[in-house]
Amino acid sequence: MFEKIMVPVDLAHRKSLARALETAAALGKVFDAPVVYVGVTAETPTPSGHNPKEFQAHLDDFAAEESRSHGHKAEARAFPSHDPAIDLNDTLLKAADEIGADLIVMASHIPNVADHLWPSHGGQVAKRAKASVFVVR
Repeated sequence: MFEKIMVPVDLAHRKSLARALETAAALGKVFDAPVVYVGVTAETPTPSGHNPKEFQAHLDDFAAEESRSHGHKAEARAFPSHDPAIDLNDTLLKAADEIGADLIVMASHIPNVADHLWPSHGGQVAKRAKASVFVVR
């Protein structure tokens, strides 16, 4: 049913992604589909990497760890952005198209008052993506 599953990840917040990561891994095994962990990074130094190449290496390690832990096929792709805080949704949509994802599994938070003013990334991606989107709380 699904041939490629994309999971946006923020390496600085791994613990808050646990349910989405488990869901994506299970779906990857059920459908024998690779799970592509996508990270968006600034082109300047960040805590997750001094440059996009180093960030890609950390993301590769993360994907390999997830694959070993859950027993599914995994890949990793880093997408540099001039300003990830502003460009995140657009960059994730571009990534989904570029890798050919037909399912996006995203972590989300429990909605609160601020979401009426600033919509969540999961909601915005779900609204605009060509692929199916599974938002996991």
